[in-house]
Amino acid sequence: MREILGRRRRLLSWRMGRKPARSTGQIGAALTFATAWRWPVLPGVGLDRRDGSRCACPDPECVVPGAHPLDPGLLAATTDERMVRWWWSNRPCAPVVLATGGRAPCAVSLPVDAGVRALAALDGTGIRLGPVVATESRFYLLVAPYSLAQLGELLYAKDHVPGSLRFHGEGGYLALPPSGTGEGPVRWERAPLPGSAAPWVPDVEAVVDAVVDALTRTGVSAPEL
Repeated sequence: MREILGRRRRLLSWRMGRKPARSTGQIGAALTFATAWRWPVLPGVGLDRRDGSRCACPDPECVVPGAHPLDPGLLAATTDERMVRWWWSNRPCAPVVLATGGRAPCAVSLPVDAGVRALAALDGTGIRLGPVVATESRFYLLVAPYSLAQLGELLYAKDHVPGSLRFHGEGGYLALPPSGTGEGPVRWERAPLPGSAAPWVPDVEAVVDAVVDALTRTGVSAPEL
């Protein structure tokens, strides 16, 4: 009922010549991802209020503090505007979590140090990249959706794939900017171009081929982290 009343108030204010306040912060980002780009999102579990670095989930050794779904679970991810507004109206500081795969982007990630050198090498070869998400420890290169079978064939064809590479595909998730997690803020290393259309993302084959080649040519061993 509160959501319906809130909606009526916004419509009334519009009719009276006063535009609704523009959404900012997490809710603004979540609405852009869900409604403009059609990326399914949901709120992450967030951090323990008593300890800003620990996850609010029951696992004391959580390896992705604050940056994963819990309640609701991953299957609840949606592009529905009303649901997104309701979630972040009740939890305005909740991380914005993307459910990867399906019709949404997937990602290839690697440690920051290796990522910096890989991006520089890719720029030097003219490889076109899409948005890149960054945390304190990793870079996440967004790619077009892929299947597990497609990924398996791609990796099987490689003589060597650095163990530090991680793949975030169907059934996975990824915290998006401007979320705050136990690792600190999530930001754009390469931000999407401004506009309402969903950002372009490259095929996974092009990114993996280029990243593996760049790491090999630059002598970056990319330790398994």
